[in-house]
Amino acid sequence: MTDNSTAATRAEVSEWFFGDYLPRWVAVAAGTSDEGPEFVLDYWGTPLHVTALEQSFWCLDDASVLAFLEMNQAPLREAGYSHTVVPDRRVFVYNTVGAAIEVIWSRRRADESEIERWAVQFSVAKSDKGWRVVGIHAAATDKDRLADIWSTGSAPEEANHG
Repeated sequence: MTDNSTAATRAEVSEWFFGDYLPRWVAVAAGTSDEGPEFVLDYWGTPLHVTALEQSFWCLDDASVLAFLEMNQAPLREAGYSHTVVPDRRVFVYNTVGAAIEVIWSRRRADESEIERWAVQFSVAKSDKGWRVVGIHAAATDKDRLADIWSTGSAPEEANHG
């Protein structure tokens, strides 16, 4: 993969995720959009694998993807959610059709008080339908930097070669 194709893919994924997906997600969660929860099916693929809250599960159809979205958005609506601040983010490009987005979501009320803060990794893949999230891995955090949350070091190789 050339530096140009890596940069082009990073720009495409970043615009799709932060310029298109995030504002729609926020508007639906905050109740400021006429769209219903089905909008997420333009962004989250089926099946969708999720690891969060010490659970690992698959959303195998559109109904389970929508149920997962509701599980995330209902408590936010009840807490007066209005917007999301992004203290840190990274985009990793694997190839022209595969990438990962790591982000810290600080979900807040209109007065800027924080409801919750999550570090989330989104595995994304591009198909004939465009980019879709195929995996979501989340951990609650109080950190501002991704580097303080997830280790990026590699494990030492096993000494036994034989």
